Amino acid sequence: MALDEAELDRRFTYHAPTDTTRALHEAWRGFERRFAEAINDLPGGDTREKSLAFTKLEETTFWVHAHIARNLPHEGE
Repeated sequence: MALDEAELDRRFTYHAPTDTTRALHEAWRGFERRFAEAINDLPGGDTREKSLAFTKLEETTFWVHAHIARNLPHEGE
């Protein structure tokens, strides 16, 4: 799959935050932190399942922030 110039720019160029995107990033960090704390507080010790839950939460965190950065208007638009 070849990517056109616009898609290369969208995926691999820095997207300076606006007040709106900055606020969204901060709001999501709060959600993510509370979710991580809930996983951490589950009884049953440190298990593979909890470790995988943290890994998946980190992956989700990355993709949410990538969506915000890549798909919402940013500085200069």
